[in-house]
Amino acid sequence: MSNSTTASMPSVSALLGQRRRILVTGGAGFIGGAVVRRLLRDSEALVFNLDKCGYASDLTSIEQVLKELKTSGESRHQLLRVDLTNAEATAEAIQQADPDLVMHLAAESHVDRSIEGPGAFIESNVTGTFNLLQAVRAHWDRLSEDRRASFRFHHISTDEVFGSLGAEGRFCETTPYDPRSPYSASKAASDHFVNAWHHTYGLPVVLTNCSNNYGPWQFPEKLIPVVILKAAAGASIPLYGDGQNIRDWLYVEDHVDALLLAATQGRVGESYCVGGHGERTNKQVVEAICFELDRLLPADSTHSKLITPVADRPGHDRRYAIDPSRISNELGWYPRHSFEDGLASTVRWYLQERGWCDRVSQQGGLSGRRLGVLNPDSQSSQQDAV
Repeated sequence: MSNSTTASMPSVSALLGQRRRILVTGGAGFIGGAVVRRLLRDSEALVFNLDKCGYASDLTSIEQVLKELKTSGESRHQLLRVDLTNAEATAEAIQQADPDLVMHLAAESHVDRSIEGPGAFIESNVTGTFNLLQAVRAHWDRLSEDRRASFRFHHISTDEVFGSLGAEGRFCETTPYDPRSPYSASKAASDHFVNAWHHTYGLPVVLTNCSNNYGPWQFPEKLIPVVILKAAAGASIPLYGDGQNIRDWLYVEDHVDALLLAATQGRVGESYCVGGHGERTNKQVVEAICFELDRLLPADSTHSKLITPVADRPGHDRRYAIDPSRISNELGWYPRHSFEDGLASTVRWYLQERGWCDRVSQQGGLSGRRLGVLNPDSQSSQQDAV
């Protein structure tokens, strides 16, 4: 999918304007890493990458870009290995980075993990965001008048804060919050804190709520990489329930376009919903991956024969869908990739990068045990399900 409006999107340098020091939290993660790579490749900004370097963090993709750019890239990227739950270290990192723009992507984000261990999600997504807001507010208060005028705090969130849709309708910026999992509840709380810091203290914030992202470099515990890797290995592909839960899929580079537009051109105090016009049931996504693998890795039988239904996830939301009219109408954003093209590219990438997948899975402690099961002994499968 290509759109002429997106094709004429301003350059990253033009969007940033006089903002030269950019802080990205969670920049060693999937979406944060894509933002960091874009900033390094397409601007001259100094990029401060604040990341606790947890189980799902990896710097390989950024290191590849730094090699491409050689010394010019290395001098513009600085890793700040900081856990946002440490208020003192967070304040020191903000002082060191002295940012003109903060893009806050750091979060615990795996729903199944939040079911098993919700405490980590409260600490990271709620307490961590609070500590960051306090540090950024103190920084903003110290800025010169010119820098204060252009400063922005961009909080990146999820459509899961809105709960579950029925067969009709789509989420938009005025949809009431109705989180259903520990993960989405923690993200909803962080959204409310950001809005409160804007209304109470005047901090210039912009929020975005996005649909499910996919693409290269995603940690191999998420649905699409899980299915690709299991199917390519000829292993069983566990599918939650009837497989009819619907998500709106967004290619990660299209999301980066939206983030940079919202962070720099969005109205202060507003939120923008970002979706890829890519509604699919989980079963359709799995079958589409199997179809691609049938073309790329022909076998005696179709890869879809590996799909195995398993018991559903507790509290599994039925349907998500995003209406991105505001960001399209106000900022000129449209997704550049159709789901079919994005998925085909993603499948090819994971087949080529199975060594990376094995390495980060081992580093991250992925054991193949199914997560998010309230009573594991009652389940027929202990594998990661999708």
